Amino acid sequence: MDVQQLPRGRHRLSRAVVVSSQRERLLLAMADAVAEQGYAKTTVADVLRRARVSRETFYEQFANKEDCFLAAYDAAAAIVAGELAGDGESLAGGGLEETLERLLGRYLAALASEPAIARTFLVEVYAAGPRALARRVDVQQHFVDLVAAIAGAGNERQRFACEAVVGAVSALVTQRVCAGRGAEIEELRAPLADLAGSLLADVGLA
Repeated sequence: MDVQQLPRGRHRLSRAVVVSSQRERLLLAMADAVAEQGYAKTTVADVLRRARVSRETFYEQFANKEDCFLAAYDAAAAIVAGELAGDGESLAGGGLEETLERLLGRYLAALASEPAIARTFLVEVYAAGPRALARRVDVQQHFVDLVAAIAGAGNERQRFACEAVVGAVSALVTQRVCAGRGAEIEELRAPLADLAGSLLADVGLA
């Protein structure tokens, strides 16, 4: 991801625009730094160097490194959620398996197009402490709710199957990102759709 800079010298940008731009640059810098060297090794200084902002500016926006990482994670989650929404383009059409395959396609394409976001979203979140893990659990639950709504899950057994689908997708994609095989992510689309179809068929949803 490219970190955009503000114009040098005097400009007519409002304070709100400047602060928003600085925040975005810090979040992108955090994601890039963490993707490259891991959360544990990333320092505030690393983020400042990439974002090209002052330490004072950083602490005007965030309490500490964890606070910045959590904001970067929330931004990554919002980007992925936006890609799943597909600018309002409907997922409907065909059977359940075809619908899930289209959803998977959007999800995998979003991660494949932004390697730093993929690593932040799927891997480094587990190194960032309990608050980050709680965020991850919430995001996973959102995905389960989405799949359950699409599939029309009406009981606990069916919902558990939806949870299993989301867990399988997360595990298999994370494995490839961890192994540096992010370029292969989109190749999972068809086999994961088949797996989802099988799991949901077993509980009467396909």
